[in-house]
Amino acid sequence: MLKKLALLPMLLAPLLAGATTPSPAALATAQHALATYKVDVVDSLARMVRFNTVADPAQPFESNPQQQGFKRLMKQEAARLGLDFQDHGMVMVIGLGQGSERIGVITHGDVQPVDPSKWARSPFELDRSSEPGRLIGRGAEDDKGPIATALYAMKAIKDQNLGLRKRIELYVYMAEESDWDPLEAFLKDHTPPQMNITLDSEYPVVTAEKGYGSVKVTMPAPAGAPPLLPAPSGPRLLTFKGGFFNSQIPEDASAAIMDATPELEARIRQRAAGQKGMRYQFTREKDVLTVSARGLSAHSSKPEDGVNAISMLADALAVRSWEGTPAASMVNFLNELVGTGLYGERFGAIAYGESFMGPMTFAPTVLKQAAEGLQLNINLRRPRGKSSEELSQQLTAAFDAWKVQRAPQSSMSAEIHDPWIQGSAPQVPTLLNVFSHYTGIANPQPVAIGGGTNSRMFPHAVSFGPAMPGTVYSGHSEHEFITEKQLLLNLQMYTAALVEMAR
Repeated sequence: MLKKLALLPMLLAPLLAGATTPSPAALATAQHALATYKVDVVDSLARMVRFNTVADPAQPFESNPQQQGFKRLMKQEAARLGLDFQDHGMVMVIGLGQGSERIGVITHGDVQPVDPSKWARSPFELDRSSEPGRLIGRGAEDDKGPIATALYAMKAIKDQNLGLRKRIELYVYMAEESDWDPLEAFLKDHTPPQMNITLDSEYPVVTAEKGYGSVKVTMPAPAGAPPLLPAPSGPRLLTFKGGFFNSQIPEDASAAIMDATPELEARIRQRAAGQKGMRYQFTREKDVLTVSARGLSAHSSKPEDGVNAISMLADALAVRSWEGTPAASMVNFLNELVGTGLYGERFGAIAYGESFMGPMTFAPTVLKQAAEGLQLNINLRRPRGKSSEELSQQLTAAFDAWKVQRAPQSSMSAEIHDPWIQGSAPQVPTLLNVFSHYTGIANPQPVAIGGGTNSRMFPHAVSFGPAMPGTVYSGHSEHEFITEKQLLLNLQMYTAALVEMAR
């Protein structure tokens, strides 16, 4: 398991001395928010969830009716709550108050893709009744729930007429899940707030994020080989596929085997039966046996929260030697260099960890047929402790040694980004005090996460929620939700924190 609640890095230690209770103004305003807006904040979330704000490569943002409809909703919500609104294209800024000093609240309005067949109701209608106490819908936790709570925190502060010294600005970016370049371009000409919190992660306070990486392995079809003919030696692995998108632990995978004997099927069934958290279906049509695997989706930065169907199906197929097809080579690669672990332990010398940020995770996410051949994407999240050059060299060395022996035509490419740590965040003690007061958790400490947020794009930024420590983060999964209890707790904590930061 990823150890996130670790000791605070030494450079932030001086900030944590002298914990205090939030001010009476902060507590009173948070209580007002809860008493007045506990219904409205859920209704606002429901309005946001109705818009399918998944990035569509075939339809530019400027002409995408769902994206543009969400923008119009944000403008309407701001006007209804008495907040000002600025439209910067893919970035919206919703503000409260005046002053040259500003507090930024960083969120995003786009969401990850969905498989509607796996939802009890439409993922774009907030489901308030299927599971009592849970608000189910794409974006409920990541990141429309935080937007709704931030809006009503600002409304509650406006109601109280506190005369705060600093202006509060809510930033809603529309491509966080797919493309950070437009935000980077925006910030070249836009002066961001001097201090920021990002509502797109976990509590208590996130001061470090692992670096994102992607490893792509390709198995081309052997030159001149007829890929759909049975191998002379017996059963032949025709296809192997799985996964949905690159930042989701795959819930589904399948393989098709030609000329599978009943004895082979029995051995696969027996091996699969020993896997925890997996379900399998076996179907036959003429000479082809299809094995369908169902695991559990999760955010790829937290592979321990899911059950990886690609890795597990490869393991279930490890009952014989497979040869002669790209699918066979891919099964061999997965079983020999990846396995069912989470940390790249089999992949040469790549595995490593760091005391605060935890271990590097290494998880297959998407396996599909491409023009170049059968391609596997592996998502990695790496802490500090190795340079990108060293890690890249170790990946290459391990893969090259394997391919010489097992699949000479195969290829690998890697994209590796650096981890991030916030070393200057004077708001950390304030946020920890607010969190401790409302949760009763004594002496909370900053944490590191595997995911990447827009915190690293803004000055003095740290993440503050919306997920509680020790809970499963449902964003990016096919069962995304936030509990109503957590949504309202977030409303109180966001309100109190903004009052304290803007005084």
